[in-house]
Amino acid sequence: MSDVNEEAVVVGGGLAGAQFASALRDQGWRGGIRLICGESDAPYHRPPLSKAYLEGIATEASLQLKSAAHYEQRNVDLVIGVQVHSIDRAARSLTMSDGQTLRWSKLILATGARNRQLPGCGSSPQILYLRTKADAEALKRRAAASRSVIVLGGGFLGLEVAHSLRKQGKDVTVLEAAGRLLARASSAEISAALLAMHAAHGVKVRLGASIERVCDGEEGVEVTLSSGEWLVADLMVVSIGVVPNMELAAQAGLEVSNGVVVDEFLATSDPGIFAIGDCASFPSTFANGPLRLESVQNANDQARCLASSLATGHAKAYNALPWFWSDQGLKLQIAGLVSTAERFWIKGGAAGSFSVYGFRDDQLVSVESLGSPADHLAARKLLADGRAVGYDEIVGSVPVLMGAVNGGPARQCSGAC
Repeated sequence: MSDVNEEAVVVGGGLAGAQFASALRDQGWRGGIRLICGESDAPYHRPPLSKAYLEGIATEASLQLKSAAHYEQRNVDLVIGVQVHSIDRAARSLTMSDGQTLRWSKLILATGARNRQLPGCGSSPQILYLRTKADAEALKRRAAASRSVIVLGGGFLGLEVAHSLRKQGKDVTVLEAAGRLLARASSAEISAALLAMHAAHGVKVRLGASIERVCDGEEGVEVTLSSGEWLVADLMVVSIGVVPNMELAAQAGLEVSNGVVVDEFLATSDPGIFAIGDCASFPSTFANGPLRLESVQNANDQARCLASSLATGHAKAYNALPWFWSDQGLKLQIAGLVSTAERFWIKGGAAGSFSVYGFRDDQLVSVESLGSPADHLAARKLLADGRAVGYDEIVGSVPVLMGAVNGGPARQCSGAC
C-alpha cells in the first residue's frame, strides 16, 4: 500500500494523465497527487476536435474530461498552464517554467505527442494543424471564412477533418503521399471502401501525391505536386503524423526510442519514473516489436493498469488488446494490429457493411469492421482472450449466405487485397 507521505506527480494533462490521477486515488493511493497540465485548459477530450467540435455540434463544456469538483473531491492538485523544464533524478525533483521546484516519490510521464511539421513552410495563417482545443478553435474560425480546403494526409485525423469540413459545404481535397488511404493502419479493402465513401460525399482524393512546394499566394495556399500539378485553396490543414514528446525524458537520461521506453510494468529505466499514453514505447505480445500507440483505449488502459500497480504496491504487467475507432461518416472500428497481418478474409453484412479478418501464420491477429459494431465487439473478445484462433475456425463459422462486400460472397485475399 502507498504511504501518506508519498507524492505522485503526473506530467501531462491529456487523457492518460487525467485518467491516471483519478484512478490512482480511486484505487487507494494515500499520498499526494499533482497533475501538471502544460495547456491553459483543464484536461479535455481530443477525439471530438476533428468531428463534433469542428462541426459546431459539441460545446466547449462537453469536451471536459472531469469537472473541477471531481479533482477536488479526490484531492488531486491540478496545475494548469505550467511546463516542466527539467527532471533531477538524484534529487527526485522537477524544475517548472514558473520557477517552482517540485519533489516527487513517483513520477509519471504522460507527455503525449505533437504534430509533425511540414518542412520549409514556417508560420503561415493559411496552414493549420489540429492537435489541441486552441487548434480546433482556430480551424473553425478560418474554415468559416473559407470555401476550399486542402487536407494534407490521408490518415485517421486527416480523413475525419475532411469529412467534417465537407459536411459544412467546403470544397475539400485530400492529398495522400501513399498509394492508398490509411496505408499503415488498415487493409487495402478498407482503404478502398473509405476512398469510395469520401468520393461519394464529394471529397476529392489524390493518392500518390508527393508535395514539391507549398507557399502562400495571393489566392490562398499554393501547392505544387512533384507531378507538376498546381493546386490552390483558401486553407490547408496538415495531418502528417505526430512526434512523441520524449525530450524531457531524454534530458533526464532515460532510455528513449520512438518514445519513452518502458518495460511490461510501464516503468522507465529509472524504477521511480513511469510513462503512459502516446509518449510510451512498450512491449506487447500483440506486436512484432516495441509498440507506441496513439489511441483512447491505450491511454485509458495504461493509466488504470499503472494506477493499480502503484496504489496497491503489486506490479501489474500491461498487455491490453489494442483497438481503435474512427468516424468518417461510417464508423470504422479496428481490433488488433492490422500491420501484423499477412493474409486477409472478408465477411460481408447488410447495407454494405463488412469486416476484414487479418491472419498471421493462420492465426487471427486483427479485425477491421466498417459499419459492423457487432463484429467489432466479438473480435475484441476473441483477441483479448489470448486463445489462438485459427483461420479455419473463423471462416468455417460464417455461413456463405451472409454475403460480403458489394453483394459478393465472403472471400479470401492475399496481403495486397
